[in-house]
Amino acid sequence: MIRLHVPDALAAGAAVSPAPEQSRYLIAVMRLAIGSEVLLFNGRDGEWRATVVDANKRGCRLTVGSMTRPMVDGPDLELVVALVKRGPLETIIEKAVELGVRRIRLVQTRRTNADRANIGRLQAIATEAAEQTGRLDVPQIIAPEKLDRLLDGWIPDRRLMFCDEAGGAPPALAALTAADRGPWAVLIGPEGGFDPAEGERLRALPFVTPVSLGPRILRADSAAIAALAIWQAAMGDWLTPS
Repeated sequence: MIRLHVPDALAAGAAVSPAPEQSRYLIAVMRLAIGSEVLLFNGRDGEWRATVVDANKRGCRLTVGSMTRPMVDGPDLELVVALVKRGPLETIIEKAVELGVRRIRLVQTRRTNADRANIGRLQAIATEAAEQTGRLDVPQIIAPEKLDRLLDGWIPDRRLMFCDEAGGAPPALAALTAADRGPWAVLIGPEGGFDPAEGERLRALPFVTPVSLGPRILRADSAAIAALAIWQAAMGDWLTPS
């Protein structure tokens, strides 16, 4: 069944008017008619079944019926990723959402090879990935900031898994197996790797866990997918009631 993320509060009997592009998708692309059903979620109220009650060239209206799933939260995991070129970055966003991250932070490092990101487009990719994978929330995409500034304001209670390509770090799974299962973040660098000074600072921070993803040099998108999968293998991909 088609799933849509909407901003509206969801409860039995509530009326929902999808955004114009969502209405076009439902009526013009998927050919839904009055009486057709869809699933709605908003990141707060769980997932609900809704029925098309009006459809015309200007849009459509839905009436919310019954809840299909209560709201649950995934692991408290963030992805911190250096800006890379558009294609790999969009892949990273899509796969990170599929793999359950709660938030995605973009950073600028000394070797970052891209200087901007279309946050609106990336957020749309995250929304579509959440709709397709059955998530009940959509991770927020946070605009880029300098890595040094991010680290200056870091809350130490959240561990940071630093994917260190310089060598010498323990294998990621071994490093994580005995680690605390509290809030975490995974840090992925740019295509050119971290500057030596950045790596030195990261290794010295008490909340950072340096890890190795193996002997091969990975593209940023491959590294992000591998790191998130390893973190889940060590920590679990659990769901808890909100």
